[in-house]
Amino acid sequence: MSQAIQGLLFCWKNNLDYAPKLVADLTDLQMVAQPAADPEAPSNHPAWVLSHLNVYVPIVAAIIEGKEIEDPKDHVFGMTSKPSTDPSIYASKSDLLNEFVSGHERVVSLLESADDSVWTKPVKLARWETETPTAGIALPYLMLNHENIHLGQLSAWRRIQGMPSV
Repeated sequence: MSQAIQGLLFCWKNNLDYAPKLVADLTDLQMVAQPAADPEAPSNHPAWVLSHLNVYVPIVAAIIEGKEIEDPKDHVFGMTSKPSTDPSIYASKSDLLNEFVSGHERVVSLLESADDSVWTKPVKLARWETETPTAGIALPYLMLNHENIHLGQLSAWRRIQGMPSV
């Protein structure tokens, strides 16, 4: 396994450890709490963040496998969605975490058996062809940048709620 894949896995596994800690002490109602409930600019609360990330984890797996990708843009938890304080919209905390963990573990397994040819695989989503045409560009973005931005939002959300860091 190349050092590039090892480095990506190191970060991905850290996120796999970190994300559950960010929500471990939350109730299902806290998962949708809004520190500033402006309907035009709602905060990304824990239920939305995990729901959103769970949309992208299978995309990461599909890129590694060289499969077609369904565009996540208009998914109910995609990039155009807004967080809601209605808990019925979201899966339970337990289900969200199970999906997050199992998806991350699948990606770990795929990358552990991958070689450097993974980097040259085309990303099979027309909308992404210009900016992220290959796995070598898309995987670091999705696995590191995108996911870490949202996990940072959870960390900040905790502090705004008066909760300790993890």
